[in-house]
Amino acid sequence: MRGQLCLIGAGLLLVSLSGCDKDAAASTPIADPAPAVVEIPARAAGGACRLLDFAVVEQHTGTRFDVAAASESAGSQSCVLRTEDEPQPALMLAVTRTAVDASIYRTSVVPKGATTVSGLGKAAYRTVPKPAAGRGVGVEIGWLAAGGRMVCLRFTFPAGRDEAADGFAPKLLALAKQVDAQPA
Repeated sequence: MRGQLCLIGAGLLLVSLSGCDKDAAASTPIADPAPAVVEIPARAAGGACRLLDFAVVEQHTGTRFDVAAASESAGSQSCVLRTEDEPQPALMLAVTRTAVDASIYRTSVVPKGATTVSGLGKAAYRTVPKPAAGRGVGVEIGWLAAGGRMVCLRFTFPAGRDEAADGFAPKLLALAKQVDAQPA
């Protein structure tokens, strides 16, 4: 009998202790779990964004973009990448179907004063367009790609970073070669 009373007493003690734990847990606020961060790939935006990947762009430009927006109209596709917090820097890619050949491209499309680029498409150029109001300078690479496509890739710096453009051109050219290697 004494053994049974000890077991009953031990059981009551456990029940009362577990009740204390429940009261303590109920009075302790539970922190909300951290929101899950889901990275949507640039190609999900469609249009010319299908030719870009955030990680590849960062590898070549040193800039981490996290927003992609695309547009398609009358045989042209475009994509703009930027950061969530700031409109600049920005990367723009435009792809347009064309029937022009390399000769016509060089004489009619390449901007005056542009530098000829070799090793990219059928004909290519590089230029540093003047900045628009409130924006920094940009570096632009354009080329006539295989499959009847004119492609333009432009990186625009934040205002006040104009000195970075010349040294940045080789990085943008390397990215352009990656884009050019993508199927049409």
